[in-house]
Amino acid sequence: MTIEPVTFDHAGRRRRFDAVMTEAGVDAVWLPIGADLEYLTGIHRRVPTFGEVNYTHGWASGAFLAPGRDPVFVLPRMVTEFDLPAGVPGEVVTVNETDDGDAVFARVAAGFPATRAFGVGARTWGSAMLRVTAAYPGVRLVDATRLVNRLRRIKDEQELELMRRACAIVDTTLGETSPRVAAGVLELELAEEVNYHLLRNGSRTWSFDTAVWSMGPLDQRDATVRLSQQPLRPGMGVSFDFGAVWQGYCSDFGRTIHVGDPGEEYERVYALVMAAQQAGIDAVRPGATAADVHRATRAVIVEGGYGEWFRHRTGHCIGLDVHEEPYISEEDETPLEPGMTFTIEPSVFWPGRVGVRVEDIIVCTDEGGVNLNEYSHDLVARD
Repeated sequence: MTIEPVTFDHAGRRRRFDAVMTEAGVDAVWLPIGADLEYLTGIHRRVPTFGEVNYTHGWASGAFLAPGRDPVFVLPRMVTEFDLPAGVPGEVVTVNETDDGDAVFARVAAGFPATRAFGVGARTWGSAMLRVTAAYPGVRLVDATRLVNRLRRIKDEQELELMRRACAIVDTTLGETSPRVAAGVLELELAEEVNYHLLRNGSRTWSFDTAVWSMGPLDQRDATVRLSQQPLRPGMGVSFDFGAVWQGYCSDFGRTIHVGDPGEEYERVYALVMAAQQAGIDAVRPGATAADVHRATRAVIVEGGYGEWFRHRTGHCIGLDVHEEPYISEEDETPLEPGMTFTIEPSVFWPGRVGVRVEDIIVCTDEGGVNLNEYSHDLVARD
């Protein structure tokens, strides 16, 4: 599949970030390669791996930014050699294997003086933090990711269109995988099927580890085991949790499909979980808080008698990262704003009894919550 890359106004994003830094009294920031730096400059992240992938001076992989200035990137040679196919806006300082990395970093940092406060991305390497503290002794350090989040949490129409595409990929993927749900099929086989269709449908990768697990009255299995080589059995609900990546933007999606004829309790819980999600969507409006949406979602399941087994938060914001702040959770009183995108994903997981979940991405609009997914919420049972 040929994918035409989109063009973002990264310079405009940086100008808005300049205003955020100025308002916060932050003179400059260091951001490691990651979603924040990609949002502001377009530098691509590699697909993450379970084990560490690193190079000599790998800690020096990021950029300094300050209001009114182009970024200055500090990157190990292996990154500049192989990971910048589209280039980056601003100067690139390459740290070669035989260079004194500490001295190079200190020299570039000296060009970004800070007297009031200096911001550091939340995912900065610990080894890079040692160099930051040495370069800015006595300067107040702040979480730069929280500053970038003020911009990232609100998606413009270009971003929303990319997220709709990421949602369409997962909708299509489950539609193609669902017929494989049958007694005797391994959970692992279904997960492999999901991952295959994600890539075939254009996803760059899966946005997190794909999970397929079955729960029901036949055993005491808990939802903490998200994937195994256990075969599906009649009487079990099979929960899916997976996501796609389209042009850097993520989706996160879930449904539960029953194997065999569903019993009375499964049908009751399934209807309860779908009603809980709808109550959460109905609670979405500008000015409502993330906690308000969580309370509305949870109340339906509590009133239905399964509150103890709704063990998950209601959801989380999503975009360039799968989990972004604010969280749709009881402790988060952040007011919702138009353009915020987040999951609403209620569930009931009762080991030895029943397991049901649903998950879609919702965008807050002036008129309320709008679902970016189009996959059916109807109960599905397969032999």
